[in-house]
Amino acid sequence: MHIREAVAVAMDALRANKVRAVLTSIGVIIGSASIVLVVTVALTSQKFVISQIEAMGSNLVWVEMIKTPEKAQPLSYEINTSDLAAAKAQISDALVVAGFNDLPMAVVVGGRTRPVRLIGVTDGYQQIRRLIILRGRYFDFADMEARSKVCLITKDLADRVFGVENPVGRQLRMGELTFTVVGVFRERAETFGLSELQKESVIIPFSLMKYYTGTDVLSTLQLQTGGPDKVSIVEKQINRLLKSRHPVQAEYNVQTLTAILGAAKTISLALRIVLIVIAFIALLISGIGIMNIMLVTVTERTREIGVRKAIGAAQKEIMWQFLIEAFLISGGGAVIGILIGVGIPVIVQQLLPGNLRVPISPMSVVLAFLVSCSTGLFFGWLPAKQAAALEPIESLRYE
Repeated sequence: MHIREAVAVAMDALRANKVRAVLTSIGVIIGSASIVLVVTVALTSQKFVISQIEAMGSNLVWVEMIKTPEKAQPLSYEINTSDLAAAKAQISDALVVAGFNDLPMAVVVGGRTRPVRLIGVTDGYQQIRRLIILRGRYFDFADMEARSKVCLITKDLADRVFGVENPVGRQLRMGELTFTVVGVFRERAETFGLSELQKESVIIPFSLMKYYTGTDVLSTLQLQTGGPDKVSIVEKQINRLLKSRHPVQAEYNVQTLTAILGAAKTISLALRIVLIVIAFIALLISGIGIMNIMLVTVTERTREIGVRKAIGAAQKEIMWQFLIEAFLISGGGAVIGILIGVGIPVIVQQLLPGNLRVPISPMSVVLAFLVSCSTGLFFGWLPAKQAAALEPIESLRYE
């Protein structure tokens, strides 16, 4: 019964000072909404970054020869199609094995030459890179085997060379070579020129590049594993395979997406911690505001406290009353802040692409509520203790 009475008195006191109670809870509203929002933003950004990295080639291992700029290295050091065939035959955990070689070339655009990247790709390249074909088609088996003079070009190159016209079926000249465009593509995930594909690139069958260059050298060998748990195994196997097939002096750089994914997750976690700390600072400031307002309230209601004590209210009941007031301010602000923090992502979700989801963490909701209420109780304890310690006679004399 005493608790009910304390709650009723606290509610009456807050209703008597509605504006003050609302203004005091604004800090808690902002702080609790910030906790939910920063965790949601961090989870969304982490999910987006990881999906972009994985879109480059899921469970991918790639290897390149380490070149020394000081001196030319023998052809026996280079990765070649024989290595590709050996990898297919000996590395059972590699589901798809492909390779490519790239060369700098130039196309003639409006009477002027423009640098492009010519990339010769083997079978399996599309299975690993999963390029999005915007127009036309990808290479078929006949293109690969018959050294057909066909190519795919990036959308940027298509726009620059052919403008608004459909490039499929048109001729593209690079130096002394002329190709028929069979498709226009773009990367599934933007790599900002950090992969073999630049903004203006041309893909041709590797058999055709081998015919023109006279070598079967691959600048990069790519292997797609059956799952993340197979990546490290395949990484070791391809390294051993190349060492056994080439001179001991040859060095190769084997890379995976695992390190990049790990770095992305670490950066996302660090960002989340920083943002949550900022939100906690906002709650700390709001808690100090609650304490200041409650101290003023105790001073203003000194006579009321004296009357309650004179008619038999115990110190514990007075303390409960003011603690409940602090809890109602912080708890009410927390609920409103959480509703705002959950509502904003729900609204924003409607404006985002269909493949991007905004995950709302239930843990962030619980954390925001508990921290906000704890902040209110912690900073409300001193004013409540001060109110409970007032002497009835002195309180009744207070004007």
